[in-house]
Order: sequence, then structure tokens, then C-alpha cells
Amino acid sequence: MEWFRIKRDIPFMRYALIFNVISVVTFLIAVGSLAYRGLNLGVDFTGGTVMEVAYAQAADLGRIRESVARLGFTEASVQNFGTSRDVLIRLPLKQGVSSAKLSEQVLAELRKDDAKVEMRRVEFVGPQVGRELFEAGALALLFVSLGIVAYLALRFEWKFGVAAIVANLHDVVIIVGFFSIFQWEFSLPVLAAVLAILGYSVNESVVVFDRVREVFRNRRMRNLSVPQIIDHAITATMSRTIITHGSTQIMVCSMLIFGGEALHYFALALTIGILFGIYSSVLVAAPIVMWLGVSREDLARPEVQKKPGESGAVV
Repeated sequence: MEWFRIKRDIPFMRYALIFNVISVVTFLIAVGSLAYRGLNLGVDFTGGTVMEVAYAQAADLGRIRESVARLGFTEASVQNFGTSRDVLIRLPLKQGVSSAKLSEQVLAELRKDDAKVEMRRVEFVGPQVGRELFEAGALALLFVSLGIVAYLALRFEWKFGVAAIVANLHDVVIIVGFFSIFQWEFSLPVLAAVLAILGYSVNESVVVFDRVREVFRNRRMRNLSVPQIIDHAITATMSRTIITHGSTQIMVCSMLIFGGEALHYFALALTIGILFGIYSSVLVAAPIVMWLGVSREDLARPEVQKKPGESGAVV
């Protein structure tokens, strides 16, 4: 399906070095922020108290945050849970105060504004559990990355696998770098979004790589150089890219705007990841394939000359 067709190939590879310098600078800024400032890890990773309270009418999240802030929890997470009357409160660890006592203090403070508020449940997430979740998430990223390399190396050629993993690493570090620079809360939903972007980004890379392979095998285009072939492949997929990513971005932006606090950082991570996923597939992965020296011989097997008496071509 195509909305439009670009008749003249866009010379992406002519500016590949410029865009990759920009990528390297952005990557280094993200890594520097991660090393210097780190991540603002949520209760899922650091440990703390999770409370679920219920109101008789729609809860005023602003007033709830003010009530919790009066107890000294200015960084507490307050969001609707299920319905507008149910509220989930995440509180960080507080030295010398047990989870049960802390929940009683918060409930007493909330009842000053609304005496009918009810406690539904209280859970304590220990620091050890949070550390295990963080390590499990890091291992998940590692195994997903290795699986992507193996898949592309088997389907295409090892150069494509290397290019894809560099581009995907670029996407992951940029997303996490944004959360480090602006100190947004990094929670399990955000980690899920990062893993989703890995698969989303590699899908775009596969589409481009598959078109590159088709062009390499096209006999009518044997006179084209490698940069011209890559430019033609990217240009030919532009309509598909705009339709696919435009539709996805509309859905993600809807979650970002209307999803409330519960989905805010999840949708924000997806928004950043989709934008940089397109960028990396076209302007990071493709140039790396070119610089690694991909050639027609890597993707198109040479024809075997016919012997006297044989009919048909053998490839």
C-alpha cells in the first residue's frame, strides 16, 4: 500500500557522515548523563510502599498529592487505578518507618480532606526485589539484542546484524538518556516500552534491509553503486514508513495526552523510541552496512554458467 511514490531517489547516503556525527554526539551526551546523574528509578526498582485507596466519588489527584507532600513525600507517585475513584499511591522508602505505619499516616492525612476514603490494599516492595527486577530487565535487554543480531545474521548477512544492533543500542541509550537528563521516573512500564522499541526498531531495519537485498538481486540495477542502491531502497519504503509510523505515533500520542499519569512515561518512552527508531534505521543502520562493505556478492549468489546441452539457467 502506497499513498505516494517518490520518483527520484533521495541521496541519504551523501549525508550519512553528518547524521552519524550527530548520532555519536547525542549518544555521548546520553551516556554522560547516565554516568553523572543516573536514573530516577521508581518504587518498582528502589523499593517502597504501594497503597491503593478508594473514594466515593472521582478522586482529586492534585489534592491527594498535596496531602502526601505534607508528609514529606514530594516525589510520591499518585495516579488513578482502574476507575476515577480508585487511586494508586507509590511512596519511596523512609528510614525508621514501617510500611504499615507509613500507610496509616498517609490514610489519616487523606481523611482530613475526605473522611470516606477507604484503604484497599498495602504492599511493600523491598530494595532487594527492586534490584532483582532491575537486573532481570538488563538481562532481558541483553538477550533481546543478541537475538536480533542472530536473526538478522541468519536472514541477511552478519554485516546487517552488526548494523542493526548498533542502531538499536543507539535507540535504547537515547531513550534512557532522556529519562536521565530530565530525571523522569524510570519504572517497569518504561522498561517494557524500551523492550517494545527494540522490536519495533528492528522491524523497520528489516524492511529497509529486505529492500536493499531485492535491489542488489535486480539485474536491471547492476550498474548502481552501493550508496545508490541503499538510497533507492530507503526511498522506495518511504510511503510505507510514513503510513506505519504515522499511525503508530497517533495512537501513542493519544495515550500520552489522554492516558493520564499511569501511562504518561510509558507513552513518552514509546514516542521518543518511535522517532529515533525511524532515524536510526535510515540514517544509522544503513550507513553502517555501507561502511562495512556490503556488496552484491553478499546477498546475490553468482550464476553458474550453463554447460553444453543443459537447458535453463542454474542459480
